[in-house]
Amino acid sequence: MNEIALLVAATLSSGTPLAIAGLGLLVNERAGVLNLGAEGMMLVGALAGYAVTFHTGNEWIGFAAGAGAGAILAAFFGWLVIWLHTNQYATGLAVSLFGGGLSAYLGAGYVGQKLGEHPDLSIPGLRDVPFLGPAAFDQHLLAYLTILGTVALAWMLQRTRAGLVLRAVGENPESAHALGYPVRRIRLLAVVVGGALCGIAGAYLSVVYAPLWVEGMVAGRGWIALALTVFATWRPVRLLLGAYLFGGVTMLQLHLQARGVQVPLQFMSMLPYLATIVVLVLISRNPAWIRLNMPASLGKPFYPGS
Repeated sequence: MNEIALLVAATLSSGTPLAIAGLGLLVNERAGVLNLGAEGMMLVGALAGYAVTFHTGNEWIGFAAGAGAGAILAAFFGWLVIWLHTNQYATGLAVSLFGGGLSAYLGAGYVGQKLGEHPDLSIPGLRDVPFLGPAAFDQHLLAYLTILGTVALAWMLQRTRAGLVLRAVGENPESAHALGYPVRRIRLLAVVVGGALCGIAGAYLSVVYAPLWVEGMVAGRGWIALALTVFATWRPVRLLLGAYLFGGVTMLQLHLQARGVQVPLQFMSMLPYLATIVVLVLISRNPAWIRLNMPASLGKPFYPGS
């Protein structure tokens, strides 16, 4: 029973950065912008968060630095695709490669460095409850904020004027522009917010989850987060559950390795990415269902003068 509780706790921790990045990408895509640069934004966020936490000793300042680094890179991406109308797919890939290279170059001096001890942020009293305590109440505060943020985003998209405007921009930017909404500014704001969340996700990896800095430490999580938006049909709560599902697959392969299961290490390491491919294949079998849920203008440029 204790092993199951620890596996659940590890699943929540592993799924948290996927959920944070996925929520950021969901905001981007609800506004009609497809951002393939999440991997690079997570990497620069991871480096910024780790470096600032290392020098200040305050992980919350580190999270803010990660958010700022991701937001700056996202703003550059937004300027290219929203104002200069560059191809969103090619630009996103370029940003991802750029973020990977920049983080590797600037982070070389932090490889092998160690952060100080983390403060105990678990919930007093509740962490001592049998099974539930170690499973659900011994997480970093950011894990709980992610759950609250998911609920808040779902409510905002469905129940508030801002959410309706964001969805309108993603569905029909020409009509939103005709009604007087600044479509390009709204899209840029969505991209920056999404980049900031990707930066926080990266900082969580390097400050809390690992905690260390290693070149390329995001290890494809940005691409998994991108797949999660499709898996969740652009709905925040489904995305959160999907993030925990993929987090659980990641932790399961480590758990099986620790139990001595005789499966090749390379295959076990493939499990999270294999699960991503399987899910995308299954979803792609019903393209009409995807089109029904996908923002209509996703990936399409908007020309105000047209």
